[in-house]
Amino acid sequence: MKRSITLILALTMLLCLVSCGNSNSSKDITVVLDWTPNTNHTGLYVALEKGYYEDLGLNVTIQQPPEDGASALVASGKAQFGVDFQDYLAPAYSTDDPLPITAVAALIQHNTSGIISMADKGITSPKEMEGNSYATWDLPTEKAIIKTCMENEGGDFSKVELIPSTVTDTLTAIQTNVDSVWIYYAWDGIACEVKGLDTNYFAFKDIDPAFDFYTPVLVANNAFLESDPDTAKAFLEATAKGYTDAINDPEGAADILCKYAPELDRDIVVASQKWLCNEYIADAKKWGIIDSERWNAFFDYLWDNQLIEKEIADNYGFSNEYLPD
Repeated sequence: MKRSITLILALTMLLCLVSCGNSNSSKDITVVLDWTPNTNHTGLYVALEKGYYEDLGLNVTIQQPPEDGASALVASGKAQFGVDFQDYLAPAYSTDDPLPITAVAALIQHNTSGIISMADKGITSPKEMEGNSYATWDLPTEKAIIKTCMENEGGDFSKVELIPSTVTDTLTAIQTNVDSVWIYYAWDGIACEVKGLDTNYFAFKDIDPAFDFYTPVLVANNAFLESDPDTAKAFLEATAKGYTDAINDPEGAADILCKYAPELDRDIVVASQKWLCNEYIADAKKWGIIDSERWNAFFDYLWDNQLIEKEIADNYGFSNEYLPD
């Protein structure tokens, strides 16, 4: 009888230990990037390197995107978070069967994209793109934005020579076969500075307020957000700490990014980190916040210009409720 009671107690203790171990086990989180690692993503790598995710019970994996992009993988439930852009989310939201994803944080507060060209081309404003060539992805929204920017200044978009091209090396492109390229200044613009190129640049957000949309954002799977909001909040809490550290110590953050992506040019990474210090949060109250007026204004522009097939309701597709206080 004593042996039986001892065995029962031992088994009970073992079950308790197993149960406790399971309750404290890490939760696996996959984050899919929009492109190869760059300074848009530094806060994620800083949080990973410094153990901020681990401290909150998260086992985070950061991976590069499949051919059909991060949002498709997040929508499928194979990843919890991904990096995307508001302009790319528009067609995913404006259908009868929208992708089940929600933007939960702005990685950078303002749109840092615009047009760059060599200074000797004299393209200092959208109107001056007339008579010059432009490397286009041939996307309706892309071309509409440039057309609107030109028309706002009395320019004629039909006079731009469109060269279909997916530019992966801006420095080479603007010195050879094209006069102007759409870039994100934090990377390609800074790269041109570091390499000593004499360029002109104008930002879309400075031409029309509707173009101060969010590039990029973190998106999350809707089912995941609904079923496990605490884990989503923990992930964003740790991520916010990573981006805060990148703001406060850009060179240290650059070293961390280069550790995970050693193929990057460190000089460009450091310069980009220093430039982004003022852009991750900018004039917002905190990192990650998405302003509803700006979010809605861009989708309204797309609808008004017949660039999406279905109107997107105000405040649809984003949430600030998972961000840390």
